[in-house]
Amino acid sequence: MRMDRDHGGDLDAAITRYGGTRADWLDLSTGINPVPYPLPHLATEAWTALPDKAAFARLYDLARAFWNVPADAAIIGAAGASALIAALPQVAGPGQVNIPGPTYNEHGAAFLAAGWTLAEDANDALVAVHPNNPDGYLWEASALTAPLTIIDESFCDVMPAQTMIARAAEPGTVILKSFGKFWGLAGLRLGFAIGDPAIINRLGDLLGPWQISGPALSIGANALSDPHWADDTRKRLAADADRLDALLQRAGAKVLGGTSLFQLYQVKDAQASQRHLAAGKVWSRVFPYAPEWIRLGLPAPDRWAQLEAAL
Repeated sequence: MRMDRDHGGDLDAAITRYGGTRADWLDLSTGINPVPYPLPHLATEAWTALPDKAAFARLYDLARAFWNVPADAAIIGAAGASALIAALPQVAGPGQVNIPGPTYNEHGAAFLAAGWTLAEDANDALVAVHPNNPDGYLWEASALTAPLTIIDESFCDVMPAQTMIARAAEPGTVILKSFGKFWGLAGLRLGFAIGDPAIINRLGDLLGPWQISGPALSIGANALSDPHWADDTRKRLAADADRLDALLQRAGAKVLGGTSLFQLYQVKDAQASQRHLAAGKVWSRVFPYAPEWIRLGLPAPDRWAQLEAAL
């Protein structure tokens, strides 16, 4: 069984259909921070040498401090949270997994590829995207009781008070963190799995050595050691999300939920709304299962006028 794996970020398809160049387009189809963390100077060795144990240890120590990881929990990084999502179903089972949706569809695709069965009443494993993509739903901890519980916190860094990181040392629990979204460096490809040491050790065996590039180790360590940037960024994102809501509500959309990195709206016809925005070279995300839903990320500070004109 295969699963449809539509995603945002498919700007090439928009250009093919509506014309223009990448520079013309305002891509709001993803939930990536449009003001990325400033890139530090990188030593030549970050590019030329194989990453050493000290670089991994530094990154993991800073990640532990930034996310307040319990001492008994283990941590591993990879080339994006997507690499960890693909590998996790292979550490147990196969069996039956509950992935309440609609939600990020790579989880379901990964479990199916590993021989699992998707079932709403499954008792073997649970995937909880927290906050959920695309509606921002926040899970209650009491609902997370499966023997294998994966809590995807890819968008939780905008609301650190909601994290379930305190549960990371519990048996069978793994919490995922995505570096690219909050820090705005999706192309760097960096993500983390934090949780039950037995599971994290098996992930390490699957991923092999040097699973994070030298530049990603260096840039990630710099960013995770900069809490002031993180605090300032949360404030800016919250203000910009409010501004986005105001614009879309004036255009007749209804706010359904989201986070301060993306907002989900109800409109009469999402496909028609997407075409309308595309005429102004603004790309949005629509969903095949919800013909009235459209999701928008945030413009960069100098691109709001383009969105306003397109609306």
